[in-house]
Amino acid sequence: MPHQNAGEDNLAAMTNAWSAMTRGFLRTATAANRAAVSAMLPPDDGETDSEANRVAPPIPSVDHSDLNWQFDRTVDDPEGISVGDTVTFEKALTDDDVRAFAAVSGDTNRLHLDDDFASETRFDERIVHGTLVSGLISAALARLPGLTIYLSQDLEFSGPVGIGDQVSARVEIVEDLGNDQYRLETVVRNEDDDATVIDGEAVVLIDDLPAE
Repeated sequence: MPHQNAGEDNLAAMTNAWSAMTRGFLRTATAANRAAVSAMLPPDDGETDSEANRVAPPIPSVDHSDLNWQFDRTVDDPEGISVGDTVTFEKALTDDDVRAFAAVSGDTNRLHLDDDFASETRFDERIVHGTLVSGLISAALARLPGLTIYLSQDLEFSGPVGIGDQVSARVEIVEDLGNDQYRLETVVRNEDDDATVIDGEAVVLIDDLPAE
């Protein structure tokens, strides 16, 4: 029984950290004014820089967003979702992100954490965990209107992402499967290298948001 509780605690910690990492990636046309106003106003007394960089939820399914994150989508109404709709989500994957993910996931591969070790590998430098890179797909899916639930994801990795690289995830609905289920093309790009690093597809269920 203690072993089971420890597993549940680890899962809860992982879920909380992943949720924190994948919160809103902002700077859409609709959110731009809000971001600009926020940037012009000084933080309240006692407010940290991190808190000052947070803005109100741009969409109901996402808690808070950071001004350094970018997000765009072609549909705002869950009833209007159709084939061809897209969401793009972008952020830099920093050293803090990598070390936090290593601590939460337990993936402490030296390729991601040790500069000297990584310099002797085929990559010549530390790279971001592949699962962390693909996690941006989940962040993009979270910004579809409604409550998005993952059903499946297939991925093919084609290139690395270096520490600090700007990365974008784009999801496009390519098939309406019925019963509120959709098949999507999922692509992740390293914007610094102008290269696709992940190709794949996902199947999701989009529920109505719970009444508040």
